[in-house]
Amino acid sequence: MPEILKVDTNISEEFVLSRAADILAAGGIIAYPTETFYGLGADATSEKAIRKIYDLKGRKFHNPISVIIDNEEKLYPLVSEVPAVSLILMKTFWPGPLTIVFRASDKTSPLLTAQTGKIGIRISSHRGAMVLAQKLGHPLTATSANLSGAPECSTATEVANQIGDKVAAIIDLGKTAGGRGSTIIDVTSDPPQILREGVISRTSIQNHVAIKD
Repeated sequence: MPEILKVDTNISEEFVLSRAADILAAGGIIAYPTETFYGLGADATSEKAIRKIYDLKGRKFHNPISVIIDNEEKLYPLVSEVPAVSLILMKTFWPGPLTIVFRASDKTSPLLTAQTGKIGIRISSHRGAMVLAQKLGHPLTATSANLSGAPECSTATEVANQIGDKVAAIIDLGKTAGGRGSTIIDVTSDPPQILREGVISRTSIQNHVAIKD
């Protein structure tokens, strides 16, 4: 059974997130809440931990894994270029549910990019997810906390029922918004292309930048 990390009268959010960060730093896998669904967290700089994510989800290695960072400075080691249009998107929609796909740097694990040469990145607007990434000090994997092909989870109980025997810990900070996942936009093409329309609508993005039809 996983360790359930939950805030109550005797346990602070600070303790919960610090404990979770320690598990991540030791190579463990946790489930944590984001502004959309629960995510599967691993240290994205550890190939061993990333492999655990693929094994846990029953996922093929040709599916990329996106990451959450806690500030824009963490972006630059992960990517080979930051197009001007991405700066507009970051300023407008970060922190928030917009995953921006960049051309990856040669320092980024091909396990994250699935050999595509691209990496999806966002700064989460969920305080718990952002602080967790900050405490870890490394990018945090942000794939959904579910088996491949199964429904996404918006509560810790749903996570426990689906994959509880496969993770070291579950952070229970309450129910997430659910509904739709993050919007994914690829800025390696000109103009950028929306790969998945999620919480942030195509229209909202078009109000700020031109995108591919």
